[in-house]
Amino acid sequence: MLVLCFLLIFSVVAFLYYNFFMNILQEFDTIAAISTPLGTGGVGVIRISGEKSFDIALRISDRQTLPAGKICHGWILDDDNKIDEVVILPFKNPNSYTGEDVVEIQCHGGVNVVRNILDVVLRNGARIAERGEFTKRAFLNKKLDLSQAEAVDDLIHAKTSNFAIQSAKNLSGVLAAKINEIKGDIFETTSRIVAGIDFPEDVAEPEYSYLIERFGNSLREINRILDCAKSSDILRQGIKVAIVGRPNVGKSSLFNALLNLDRAIVTDIAGTTRDIIKENLDLGVAVTLIDTAGIREDENIDKVEEIGIEYSKQSAQDADLVLFLYDSNSGLTEEDREIFDIIKDKTHIVVANKVDLLNGNVLQEEFQNTVKLSTYSKDGLDVLKSRMKEIVCDFSPEDTEFITNKRQQSCLLRCKESLERALFAAEQEELQDMIYIDLKSALLSLDEITGEVITDDILNNIFDHFCIGK
Repeated sequence: MLVLCFLLIFSVVAFLYYNFFMNILQEFDTIAAISTPLGTGGVGVIRISGEKSFDIALRISDRQTLPAGKICHGWILDDDNKIDEVVILPFKNPNSYTGEDVVEIQCHGGVNVVRNILDVVLRNGARIAERGEFTKRAFLNKKLDLSQAEAVDDLIHAKTSNFAIQSAKNLSGVLAAKINEIKGDIFETTSRIVAGIDFPEDVAEPEYSYLIERFGNSLREINRILDCAKSSDILRQGIKVAIVGRPNVGKSSLFNALLNLDRAIVTDIAGTTRDIIKENLDLGVAVTLIDTAGIREDENIDKVEEIGIEYSKQSAQDADLVLFLYDSNSGLTEEDREIFDIIKDKTHIVVANKVDLLNGNVLQEEFQNTVKLSTYSKDGLDVLKSRMKEIVCDFSPEDTEFITNKRQQSCLLRCKESLERALFAAEQEELQDMIYIDLKSALLSLDEITGEVITDDILNNIFDHFCIGK
């Protein structure tokens, strides 16, 4: 029985050690992937990272040497067959993106060309990279902290030029520098408390007035970052803008005009749009523009249009901004007023369309700040776009000083809560041993942002959102 127990324990331990070391080996073996989008293009890039990178590149090319940091020209070979004429960029660790030996092969951008070269690389000792594994290795090798690694993903997936610029700030280390500054202040205060506790005969505990001042300063800096959270979320996620109105007031025409393309079908037949249509628009913030079915009450409408009208009402309720459109030539009808009652409590812009048909008649405005335009002549369209920008980009440069994601905001909030407990304890002049516990908790929360303290689950979740090849 003892022998069986011993064998069972030995088997479990051996299994755990085997998995542990296999994970370590897999973590740092040589990986490869296509780093450019698949498709016809001028250039495709295959990236190789790991200790076998140079050996693999020499084995599959007609090069005799690959001097690090030099641009090399050559052919990629599959046995004796030439696959493509390429440029090879070799980087010796630690002077590379991942901090490992890296070789990038720039070839012609055809789908089959880059796939053929990747196949040759994989057959000669590399394995296919997982999602975000190159950036994950850059983080593990301390080439980037975690906030910078997340900025890489933001930069790749930025839907607007504005958010791309803001993401580049984080990649350059703006957020990391501020977090490290706050951590330094908290750590210095913590060190003085620990010194006073551990060496009471040699070092006096810091005055409570000093602690109150220091905690207040740190809280102000954290609040500066958190004050940017709303604008961060808007820049990252964008907003929804719904165009609503009764049939034939020009909703689809406005939709097409704002996008500057013929996306929605336009006719003079009521009920042409029977479903919601969505497209993206860059107004400094990513806008999801929604064209909706005309809202009307009519016994003769069919089931499909009825469903479309319900979708329209729901889209109006879900939208961050509503463009309420009416026909200025026929004036506001009772049906228009009923639709306006549905959206009046939402952030909205009233748009009087078809002003080109007024023939010199004065538009009788019932709503203040109505935007007058013609989707036919495009007159007034720039005014509407400017009004939309004023609403969707309603934040100052201070509001975008620091760009954070939900994970980082959660860490900052936990840090803030810990510091607020420490501040309250200092104001009550409680034992500094207890204050130290809250300060330690605050530091751990900040360490999660930059990645000094992180779990495998969180790490994998972050890099699983990356594309393969990055």
